[in-house]
Amino acid sequence: MSHSILGILFLICAAFSWGHDVAAAEAKQPNVLFIAVDDLNDWISCLGGHPDCKTPNIDRLASRGVLFTNAHCAAPACNPSRAALMTGIRPSSSGVYLNPQPWRPVMPDAVTLPQHFRNNGYEAVGSGKIFHGGYNDLNSWDDYLKQTGDPQPVSAVLNDPHSRAGTIIWGVLDVDDREMSDYKMANYAIDYLGKKHDKPFFLACGIYRPHMPWQVPRKYYDMYPLDKIQLPEVPDDDLNDVPPAGIRMAKPTGDHAKILKTENWRYSVQAYLASITFADVQVGRVLDALDASQYAKNTIVVLWGDHGWHLGEKHHWRKFSLWEEATRAPLMMVVPGVTKPGLRCGQAVDFMNIYPTLCDLCELPIGGYLDGVSMVPLLRDPDIIWERPALTTHGRLNHALRDNRYRLIRYQDGSEELYDHEKDPMEWKNLADDPQYVEVKQRLAKSFPSKNALNAPRDPKRSGKQKKKQGQGKKKKPSSKR
Repeated sequence: MSHSILGILFLICAAFSWGHDVAAAEAKQPNVLFIAVDDLNDWISCLGGHPDCKTPNIDRLASRGVLFTNAHCAAPACNPSRAALMTGIRPSSSGVYLNPQPWRPVMPDAVTLPQHFRNNGYEAVGSGKIFHGGYNDLNSWDDYLKQTGDPQPVSAVLNDPHSRAGTIIWGVLDVDDREMSDYKMANYAIDYLGKKHDKPFFLACGIYRPHMPWQVPRKYYDMYPLDKIQLPEVPDDDLNDVPPAGIRMAKPTGDHAKILKTENWRYSVQAYLASITFADVQVGRVLDALDASQYAKNTIVVLWGDHGWHLGEKHHWRKFSLWEEATRAPLMMVVPGVTKPGLRCGQAVDFMNIYPTLCDLCELPIGGYLDGVSMVPLLRDPDIIWERPALTTHGRLNHALRDNRYRLIRYQDGSEELYDHEKDPMEWKNLADDPQYVEVKQRLAKSFPSKNALNAPRDPKRSGKQKKKQGQGKKKKPSSKR
């Protein structure tokens, strides 16, 4: 056989081999970059909740794929929201309604989202706050870096009457970003993206701010001059048409009264905005690392906030309510080959859909026990008909349903609130007793859960309080794989 013929055969074989390698690379399962930002409400720039909020990196991510502008948490508190999202099981199915209810004892066989990916050939690693506080699930991870503590403000800041109002705490830090825990959590993800991995990966990065205390480096405070801070518009009679059950959730004589009495509303809004922008910078650092990595074109990116946060709306502070400010939170997804840049989806969705959506995108089995459904159709076409209201639960038998126009709240005692977001986006007028909305209420009420599980046992160490301390500790390696 002549050299020319051998050469031609070699080229044909090489071309076939190259084509096979390309096909294999294209067929490789996508990676997942899973970013959680704690207590992040709809104030980010791309959602327009506050006119001055600076979040260029989160906005950059939103512009690359689908931004869900009407997305809602399963529960307006850290533990039940995260437990529901990460197990795919709603509070009303599990009984985990509040922060001091450990989720694993009542769901011993639940397969968490990272665990499911591990079981299907992925490496699952993470850092920061993904599960709540002391209720992490180390068996879900191949490797995990736990949140560490942050520097403390100097005494002058700690004792400044304009750095706290009761247990709502903030303050300027004269430290470099590198000293902050969230910077270190982002470093974990950045380092991971810079290495070669033989398996597809599920990489979770939990950013703690803007969770309290809103103590971040001074430069972020400087971005929001105090004399230019815009406060939420809150009518004095905002609670006049709210039933007693709702007023008990709002607790207007608590946080809001202290904020007003100490003249700290402007200071606290400044601190919350500064903390959001600090978190945004950490998100940007991780995105830059992904863009510079070999995984940029084959990685799904999901960013979510675990719930919203009131800063005076309904005379309420924190989460722990069933109104829009507490249930609505950021959700955006960028999926190579599926999503188109710059799409916005206004359909009402809730976070129970994240688990099955990621399974669908990565061609993993979707368990029939999951309470959500895949949103891949919405990722492909955000304008399709989607008649599945978002459901949020806060405490047993207290639920809110949100569709594309209305919010219906029903409390345990049967009292209700109904808001028309087309006419009343700030939920100032309760229409529940207006007879012309009977059919709207009946239609929405069909989506209230038929099952309302009994309350899961409380953690005696937490004394039933709706608060937690930031976890501290060293890096844990639950597996010898790494």
